[in-house]
Amino acid sequence: MRKNLLASSLVLVIVSCGGDGGGNAPNPPTPPPASTQPDASEQLAEDLQGLTLDQLYFESFKALIRRSPETVTWEALESVFPLDGAELDDLSDEYQRETFSMYSVVLEILRSYDRAALTADQQLDYDTYEYFLQDTVNQLEFIYHDFRATYMSFSVQRRTQRFFTDIHPLETRQDAEDYITRLQAVDEKFDQLISHLNRQRDAGIVEPALTMNVALNQVAAIAASSTDNNPYFSSFSAKVQQIPGLDDTDRSDLLERARTATANSVAPAYQRLQNQLQNLLNNAPPVIGVGQYPRGSEWYAYALRHHSTTDLTPAQVHQLGLDELARIHAEMRLVFDQLGYPQNETVEQLYSRVAQDGGIIPAADVKPTYEAIIAEAESRLAEAFDIFPAADVIVLPDPSGGFYIGPSFDGKRPGAFYAGTDNDQAYFPMRSLTYHESVPGHHTQIAIAMEQDVPSFRKIIGFTGFVEGWALYAERLAHDLDWYDGDPYGELGRLQFEALRAARLVMDTGIHSLGWSFDEAAQFNRENVGASLGSSQGAAGRYSVWPGQATAYLIGMLAILEQRQRAMDTLGPQFDLRAFHRALLSNGAVPLALLDDVVDRYIEEAQTSP
Repeated sequence: MRKNLLASSLVLVIVSCGGDGGGNAPNPPTPPPASTQPDASEQLAEDLQGLTLDQLYFESFKALIRRSPETVTWEALESVFPLDGAELDDLSDEYQRETFSMYSVVLEILRSYDRAALTADQQLDYDTYEYFLQDTVNQLEFIYHDFRATYMSFSVQRRTQRFFTDIHPLETRQDAEDYITRLQAVDEKFDQLISHLNRQRDAGIVEPALTMNVALNQVAAIAASSTDNNPYFSSFSAKVQQIPGLDDTDRSDLLERARTATANSVAPAYQRLQNQLQNLLNNAPPVIGVGQYPRGSEWYAYALRHHSTTDLTPAQVHQLGLDELARIHAEMRLVFDQLGYPQNETVEQLYSRVAQDGGIIPAADVKPTYEAIIAEAESRLAEAFDIFPAADVIVLPDPSGGFYIGPSFDGKRPGAFYAGTDNDQAYFPMRSLTYHESVPGHHTQIAIAMEQDVPSFRKIIGFTGFVEGWALYAERLAHDLDWYDGDPYGELGRLQFEALRAARLVMDTGIHSLGWSFDEAAQFNRENVGASLGSSQGAAGRYSVWPGQATAYLIGMLAILEQRQRAMDTLGPQFDLRAFHRALLSNGAVPLALLDDVVDRYIEEAQTSP
């Protein structure tokens, strides 16, 4: 486990009483000198002096990203940013605050460079890094507001589990040794998480009981599992069999040590976290929404800015969602009329018809169907793109599915679209989901960003408004390019997903700014998206523990569409959709606040090119 770099010293003071009058009393020992070792931020400030701007980008980002060794391993960046050893992230309060201090140091040094002397490309690098650093520094004052042990995939316990089961390399004996070393550190990491939850409680912030109970059940399931069935060990057990060059004795030794580490570190960590959540339930509020907490409104305003990378207020976001829902419902009605569906049915009833009439894919065929949609999309990509990802994308099964993990930086791990494949599925939403998560959505954007000749931070940093906005834009682009091939059910799948993203703006702001209850939010989703009660409750739960994140999809898509229309209006016949997409994708993810600059440069280049 990476430790706090702050040095400490102990000064021993001896008080002598009595004696022979004091004249012959021995002199007290001299205290050891105070440590002069600089802390991490002071050392970083020294290390970054006298560098060129490109050197500053590399050295500062290396120092910052190495504060999260799990991220370095997750992105397979060890060859670029080598680690000191096999470590897990340090979640201690001292370490986190020291990390924020390091971000402040880098931001101050960055601003000492003359931005005006830079080229347009260099200014975009500068502005993107400055935005990222400032946004991170702004988060410090809300260090206890996020829900780190919730049930969602971004929680510490779920992300840690996926780090071991899906991400951690297990191709060599050293990989296996590192895995075991990290298993032994899980208990310390979870103790730091528990300490954070206590500090959060003392600050008056405890996750609502409704969602905490879901997390508690997830944690309890792993806490109660046998060692051999614990996913931390079972994943290792399956993969270690494939490591070349190991004999039976080697494998047996590694398995036994991993089993011991799981039993002595992982299982107790989950048991202690289970006890912590159980105890916190006594203080957990019965209602949802961050507005109920100290400085909750300020935290929500920050969360909206962080995820959307705009200055839209909660009231503006709420109204935007209502306006977009009205537009989308009108478009839905046109297709419903085309199919002859009744005018007097609810959206939920209408989509129940769509699910049946659009066809059902048996569970055994779900994965091949997604793969076939990807293959077709890749074959048609040149209709709108002249820049393509080198990395492959694969479909991996997942109990819930519907998310994407990008390729590794070293090119060894492809991008992965995790799809729910356990049950039969309605076909009508599958195209839109595939376009969003893979091609031309997340995989196209993220993989291309990693392959550009730009500073390292530009390849790795993702801004939610752009990343999720692009993926939703990909769904709309498929419609613009007629990739749904006139299939009304596929079009209704796209429109339902778009309605879901619009409803998020209303629900997210309703929950966190207007005091909506869980039932109010779930009912709004049913009525406006046409989703089932269970799906709508899941949506309300997600937005309640991840403030602002879900608003970024539609805000981002609308921003990209607005920029595309601006370029079309300005350039007229000179507008080239492929060149427009190249301009966006070759610059990596940027805050939406900087999207004007990217498109201005595209327009200028198009106007001056022969």
